[in-house]
Amino acid sequence: MKAETKDVFRQWLQIIVGCMITAAGLILLGHAHVVTGGTAGLALSLSYLLPIGYQNLFMLLNVPFFVFSYMKMGPSFTLRTAIAISLLFLFTSADHWLGEFSLPALGGSFAGGSIVGFGVCVLIKNGASLGGSSILALYLQRRYSMDPGQMLFAFDCAVLLTGLSSLSLADCLISGVSIVMTSGIVSLYKGKLTFVRRFREKQKPATTAA
Repeated sequence: MKAETKDVFRQWLQIIVGCMITAAGLILLGHAHVVTGGTAGLALSLSYLLPIGYQNLFMLLNVPFFVFSYMKMGPSFTLRTAIAISLLFLFTSADHWLGEFSLPALGGSFAGGSIVGFGVCVLIKNGASLGGSSILALYLQRRYSMDPGQMLFAFDCAVLLTGLSSLSLADCLISGVSIVMTSGIVSLYKGKLTFVRRFREKQKPATTAA
């Protein structure tokens, strides 16, 4: 029991760290005035157009995905995802304390996208996600063994198109760098996401001795 308690503590500690890493990446993207993918990127893009804060938009956009997650991924995964999203909401709110600063668009897109990618990997490895397209990507990986990085890339490219309403074509292309970095890192480390492997092992039919 003690070992199990340590495993649970370690898992939640890593989820918290994953949320902190992702929040740092999103803050960099925001100050570089670029967008990223998923519901996080969609919320960031819409925040440039609507009089609603990024955090509130992010929470609202994830509501329908929770229903899908509960039905297809199970209550435990959904709970961890809900807590991860809440933590991300809290950590990104710290941006108000950082003051105004700006980053070069290309450098911010590269750095922010890379950091978000690593944060997402940490969350997936510990049985959580940031909702939205990441839930769909994980479901497709577990159900059909599809590359989650490629799925995220496809979803995120669609999100990037929404940025055309608030960003120039050049800015959208620069923002695409963040999508390439995030999805590329997830794709690169897909084989090391142990939570996914455990899920697959549970789905294998039990063999009986002849």
